[in-house]
Amino acid sequence: MSQANSSSTAPASRGRPKDPAKRQAILHAAKHLFLTHGFTGTSMDAVASAAGVSKLTVYSHFSDKETLFSDAIEDKCCSQMPVVMFTLEPGVPVEEMLQQIGEAFLEMLYHEDSMKLMRLISAVGAQDQTMANLFYEAGPMRTRNEMTRFLDRACALEQLNIPDTERASELFFGMLQGGCTHIQIMLGCAGPPGKAEIAKHVAEVVRVFTRGYQPR
Repeated sequence: MSQANSSSTAPASRGRPKDPAKRQAILHAAKHLFLTHGFTGTSMDAVASAAGVSKLTVYSHFSDKETLFSDAIEDKCCSQMPVVMFTLEPGVPVEEMLQQIGEAFLEMLYHEDSMKLMRLISAVGAQDQTMANLFYEAGPMRTRNEMTRFLDRACALEQLNIPDTERASELFFGMLQGGCTHIQIMLGCAGPPGKAEIAKHVAEVVRVFTRGYQPR
């Protein structure tokens, strides 16, 4: 093959690899600004300034503000509920995994940043529907989908028998946060539970949930 033909088939340069440290700095700045000013009140210029990078750098990592907001929410969820948490291996009791998932979910739910964001969305969601929709898709919907996949796996391993795993995933998370105590916490009338209290509550939810879906 001639040199000319060789050069014509060579792959195009992909450019300089993105700096993961800058990406994390952008996400950290974005989380703070979105929590403080909401989706509409946060500009890409402000994120760039807070992260100490150029606006071009922000856009090189995140194509638009919607993507940045979604990735910021997803990054927060993944840091406390990584995808690997929803992986059920053969021989591992489903009750043990459900306990871990439940505790991580409540610790994430009652984290100061999470409660602040939920209160912000509750207050401005009707006027900032984009923010509400993006939050739901990157946060609650992602968690529900991972849980549905986990329950499908549990059924395939014959540890549970669930006719509708998507509905069951909603039921599980609903049981975890249901009740007057959750409402009191979100309204600021009571403080969030400690680790021991969370573990005890999750254990009861897991016991009731697995009893209702025990294999035949």
